[in-house]
Amino acid sequence: MNTRYQLFLALFILSSFAYAQKKDSLKTKELDLSEIIIAEYRTVNGVGHLPDEKEGIIYAGKKTEIIITDSLDANKAINNTRQILGRTPGLNIVETESGGFTANGIATRGLNPSQSIEMNTRQNGYNISADIYGYNEAYYLPPMEAVSRVEMVRGAASLQFGSQFGGLVNYVLKEAPKNKKFEFNTSQTAGSFGLFNSFNSVGGTIKKVSYYAFVQYRTLQGYRPNSQQWQVSGFGKLQYKPSEKLAVSVEYSLLRNELKMPGGFTDSAFAANPKSSTRARNWLKSPWNIVSANVKYTPSENTTVDFKTMFLFSSRSLVWRNEDGGPEALDVIDTTTNEYVPREVGIEKMQNSTSELRISHRYKLGKQKSTLAGGLRYSYAWFNRKGGGEGTTKSDFDLSITGPWGYDLDFSTTNLAPFVENIFRIGEKFTITPGFRFEYINSTATGYKTEDEFKIYTEQVRNRYFPLFGTGLEFKPTSNTSVYGNISQAYRPIDYGQLEPLGVISKIDPNLKDATGFNSDLGYRGTVKNYLNFDVGAFYMAYNNRIGVVLKTNEAGDEYTYRTNIANSVHQGIETYIEFNIIKCINPASKYGISIFNSYAYIDAKYTTGEFKGNRVETSANTIERVGLILNDNHFSITCQYNYVGDAFGDASNIKVSSDPVAGYIPAYSVIDCSASYKYKNYAIKLGGNNLADKAYFTRRTDEYPGPGIIPAIGRSWYIGLSAKF
Repeated sequence: MNTRYQLFLALFILSSFAYAQKKDSLKTKELDLSEIIIAEYRTVNGVGHLPDEKEGIIYAGKKTEIIITDSLDANKAINNTRQILGRTPGLNIVETESGGFTANGIATRGLNPSQSIEMNTRQNGYNISADIYGYNEAYYLPPMEAVSRVEMVRGAASLQFGSQFGGLVNYVLKEAPKNKKFEFNTSQTAGSFGLFNSFNSVGGTIKKVSYYAFVQYRTLQGYRPNSQQWQVSGFGKLQYKPSEKLAVSVEYSLLRNELKMPGGFTDSAFAANPKSSTRARNWLKSPWNIVSANVKYTPSENTTVDFKTMFLFSSRSLVWRNEDGGPEALDVIDTTTNEYVPREVGIEKMQNSTSELRISHRYKLGKQKSTLAGGLRYSYAWFNRKGGGEGTTKSDFDLSITGPWGYDLDFSTTNLAPFVENIFRIGEKFTITPGFRFEYINSTATGYKTEDEFKIYTEQVRNRYFPLFGTGLEFKPTSNTSVYGNISQAYRPIDYGQLEPLGVISKIDPNLKDATGFNSDLGYRGTVKNYLNFDVGAFYMAYNNRIGVVLKTNEAGDEYTYRTNIANSVHQGIETYIEFNIIKCINPASKYGISIFNSYAYIDAKYTTGEFKGNRVETSANTIERVGLILNDNHFSITCQYNYVGDAFGDASNIKVSSDPVAGYIPAYSVIDCSASYKYKNYAIKLGGNNLADKAYFTRRTDEYPGPGIIPAIGRSWYIGLSAKF
């Protein structure tokens, strides 16, 4: 454990201990009033944790984080995830958004961050991935300029939100101003590699009706050749509130984009020139549409009813020089035909309808008020995957095929899940929160795939039942600090991507099983006045029948990846976040601030059974640390952040060098980012630089798109922007 971490740890222990010894002045009327006003969440400098309960959802005893995005200095125009979410301890990030993919993926505790497949990804409380059980990949994320706050709950979120090991991430969008009939916000940003981003929003409240809408347009030439992209994001919300007890709203979100994928690298090619490109004819688009409706009803001060329903209808299409031959295969004109080889075409269509009903009620039990929260989730998702179609020899975005599809498969998932949790308050400082969730899943797969020119038809139906139990404990020595602990079961069903490989060099075990396990936390968190914010904890996660890829060799001596239940794994370690404002500690009323923060995680994720017993889990870094310095006053703010992510491996074999594109070593890397903003009245200027040392590094190896091979992260870049509010 390094000296810097020990210093911060000692500082927080001494400060919080001294604070706890003071007379509990938090019981005064003045501070009780303040707590009522700030009932939503507690933060210091924009990072904090969720309350015991909020909007009918119980968070007591769970490890939570909340990030207020407007308080951050970050490159929001490009959704720089390590600046926006990087203070979350142990957050591993796949940086592919500007390398041929639509969104950076995230994960915690040594899980796979690709497309956030281990996370329950939501916007305004509803799911925004195609199917949390069958196709849980995040192709759409809202632009961070539209996000008010980001809420995160670790693995114990499975009882309230559904199956996942990684936990919940919820992007809460901005609301209409309550005291204006009309407000217009605009932000224009330009930067390196042809970046231009325009974000514009309107909102207002007229009597009982409020509205908010935004449109974002972004274009980027890219860090590498053949990586240009454009996207349009839009959102609209209309809310009618006939009384203080009832609010009804509808929302619509859309994404339109077109991306060119520059391909992946071998290790030697990456070392030679990480800015080059191996592909010039690879394209991807993923239009996304989500319609939702919400009814909030508060019949009394102790009871809330919340009903959300959403319908997602989206698709993803790609045409590419496929992974045959791996990243070494050159995509060049054949001298015998004077044409390129035909590309491969894949088209996926997805629909998902989900409804969630939540009811929360506070009731008197002894001298304290307890809280019962429960509900029911129902969803039906349909997914059609066509692939292996022989495309044209052209270079443009052409999805036409010259023959039959290699496979045409329909998948569906029906899910029904009742859930309930109860906060039992024992005295004024201690709570026990047991919970239960029951999951029923019906999965179907029909269609065909072609092998050796023959169509092989399939028709599968699977029914599964998963009871999930959990309990959370929390003790509050003061009103602003708490000791928390929890344990809850989790599972991850086999998804569509694990049933059918995208390409031909990856194969799948026909006897795959669902993964099961549990998450547990123990920690101490809180705030000391307005100068110290801390959350220090340990975790233990068991992940059984873990699905992953291993490297195998066929009879011809060719290597290929094989997706199977590798073995059981155990993930354990510590997660700490400490932020200390030096100026506010000396003078709480000062308008100036100098803050130092340290987000640190040590993660020991290893296989405990099977062929790879003792090996590290793929993509899992042992150490993730982000240290930052924040200088600010009422108008100006600057944040500089140092990011260090330890080494990892591409697959469970932990092999360092391989001809297979997904297997191999992922070296440790460090990155420095600085961002600043100056605000005057209704105007603001923002500027900054990312990867200031211009480090060449990568966060992902893949055997399919946007590769195959190594996908580099971006080198040094700059941005400047202007924003105004009218």
